[in-house]
Amino acid sequence: MSDTKYDVLKIKNQLCFPLYACSREVIRQYKPFLDKLDLTYTQYITMLVLWEARCLTAKELGEWLRLDSGTLTPLLKKMEQKGLLTRKRSTMDERHLVVTITEEGEKLKDRALAVPQGLHKCVPLEPDEAATLYRLLYKILGSLRETEPEA
Repeated sequence: MSDTKYDVLKIKNQLCFPLYACSREVIRQYKPFLDKLDLTYTQYITMLVLWEARCLTAKELGEWLRLDSGTLTPLLKKMEQKGLLTRKRSTMDERHLVVTITEEGEKLKDRALAVPQGLHKCVPLEPDEAATLYRLLYKILGSLRETEPEA
């Protein structure tokens, strides 16, 4: 048997590995900046959505963040305990949980401005390279959302 048959199984030939490793390393770079805000990375991206949307359902938030309810529920509870958001049942439809940023959560926004600035120093990409990477990653995410994995 030829070893070339198994070349596709070498880690150096996997697109998934550099995506995974890069994601972990970039998130690790966020940690010192987020520690100053008392946020985890997942809490930070939740705040990014809330700073933009201000109020949305938990389902919509989960779709934005690509998080399932099993991950989202404890995350939102913890953030509510910190006073960053509120969770209330919709008066229109009690099946929907409405998530709203609080004044305290809004105040955090000014302090968070340092996060992207600090991270930019850690990730050595030119603006055109960052734009290309962003476009390619969202192209992958878009195509993955359209297709179901095959068993």
